[in-house]
Order: sequence, then structure tokens, then C-alpha cells
Amino acid sequence: MNPIRKAEFKCSSGRISQVPKDNLPDIAFIGRSNVGKSSLINMLTGRKGLAKVSGTPGKTRLINHFLIDDEWYLVDLPGYGYARTSKSMRDEFSTIITDYVLRCERMHLLMVLVDARLEPQRIDLRFIEMLGMNGIPFAIVFTKCDKLSAAQLARSVDRYRRTLAGQWETLPDMFMTSSSDGRGRDEILEYIRKSFTNC
Repeated sequence: MNPIRKAEFKCSSGRISQVPKDNLPDIAFIGRSNVGKSSLINMLTGRKGLAKVSGTPGKTRLINHFLIDDEWYLVDLPGYGYARTSKSMRDEFSTIITDYVLRCERMHLLMVLVDARLEPQRIDLRFIEMLGMNGIPFAIVFTKCDKLSAAQLARSVDRYRRTLAGQWETLPDMFMTSSSDGRGRDEILEYIRKSFTNC
């Protein structure tokens, strides 16, 4: 798998009317606050400080576009469901998230991040249900997989498969990742690149 050659910050947007106006596709990453999204983005791009990693959940509150190889955008979306943000900012899935995910025509694919160490979380399942109801293409990315043994990880993934099987005829693609050991990097980049040729 050819690595990403070039990754640069393009812009931050507070609403979808402010996102780039070119014709390049968006590959967006979203998940609960503190799921490891910024660390995963830095791992995928090979740029340690590209996305700002914070110990404070709920830090990303804007839509951040990163231009990749002058061919597509990697989009860092705000996390959802962080209890310490004010209710007006939280509102489960904030307006900025729902507007982008449901109404931004340039979004080509959505990667939903979940913590591999946890049981399926109700807020993640509600978000996934919303995607299904609206026909939004997405994949599930398990983060922090290095924290589990192979057997524990297999059980975690199986829990998700069984939970989603009751709602979905075809399960979404799933990836196991770790920002610490680079696990899943090649698989996700290959998946993204193949998605451009299959559209």
C-alpha cells in the first residue's frame, strides 16, 4: 500500500456552507468524544501533529478538512456525546454533525470510530441507526485494539456484529486499528482508494 505522500490542513468550518467548494471527495471520521480520532488521523497520514490530540474530550468542535495528496479530503468531525459540554453544544448529535453527515453532498464515505474495549455504546448505536435510516455509506473502525488480546478483540467485534445483525441485512465493513502500533493503516487507506473507483 502506497503511503500518503502529502497531508496538509486546509480549513476549519462552523457550518457546511463554509466547507471547500472544489470537487474533491470527503472521507469523514467521527465518533464519541475521546475515542482516539485525532490519533488515528495522525497515524493514517503519518503526520504526528496534523490533527491536534487533546486529553480533554469534546475538543474538536469544528469540521476540519485536511487535503490528502491533492486528491481527497480527510475530514475530522466533532465528537458526539460528551457529557461535560453544555446541553446546547451537546444535544446528542449537534447540528453541525447532522448537517454535515446528512446534507453535505461532497461526503463520499463516513468512518465511524468505536472504542474496541467497550461494549456497544447506546449513543454509537443510535448514530449508526440514523445513518442507516438515511442511507449514508459508512464503515466501523475499532480503535485502541492494542489494549486487548486477540481473543478479547475477537469477542468485542463479535458483540458488535451480533448487536447490528438484528437491524442490518448486510453488516458494514469493519476495521481493527491502533494508533500506537499502526494496525489497520494499510487496510483503511486501501479501502478508501477502492471506494473512489467503485463509485
